Amino acid sequence: MPDQTADLPRGSMDFGPLVVTFDDRVLRPRLWTLLQASWAAELAPALPPGPVLELCSGAGHIGQAAAVLTGRPLVQVDLDAHACDLARANAASNRIATPVQVRCGDLGDALTPDERFALVLADPPYLPQDEVDEWPDDPDHAIDGGPEGLDLLRRCLAVAGAHLLPGGVVLLQARGREQVEGLRDDLAAAGLELTDVRVQDDRRAVALLRRAGTVAT
Repeated sequence: MPDQTADLPRGSMDFGPLVVTFDDRVLRPRLWTLLQASWAAELAPALPPGPVLELCSGAGHIGQAAAVLTGRPLVQVDLDAHACDLARANAASNRIATPVQVRCGDLGDALTPDERFALVLADPPYLPQDEVDEWPDDPDHAIDGGPEGLDLLRRCLAVAGAHLLPGGVVLLQARGREQVEGLRDDLAAAGLELTDVRVQDDRRAVALLRRAGTVAT
């Protein structure tokens, strides 16, 4: 397949163990999101064997940093074909030692019913629609989470709950602790429960989720 990103202006930046290439058609990497990859590395030794899944992966930097730090194979899913091209290019240029599959398509359709993962990362758009215009440098599709900012978060929870191995965990990026707390009914519907939240500030957080009734080790 030809490289669909070759003629576009690009930027690059250090992102943990990676050098990430991106352009203005994807969300520029935020360094704070290394929290998600580093937390994955902390959790990995206690998790069952199995690969990592990243939902709404964008240019691929968070999941690929987690793959390097954990040494686990990685499957990345995004609906945007251009983001998928960039994710593939980043995996190749960083020479990631573990296998990386980038699947372009709908969150549910990109996975087979029997696939299971020890760790699921989810980085969905989570801004309410009426706040999208406040971020003119970001592509709308990468930040617009629907009327309440919850549409893609809810979809990610459903997919994660259906594909999580027993003993596995989910790390969900969200708009602060308050948004995480507002997802409790959706967590229950997905068979998940909130275990912990690490907060960067009141607008940026990562939630740790486990299967309901699971005892953390």
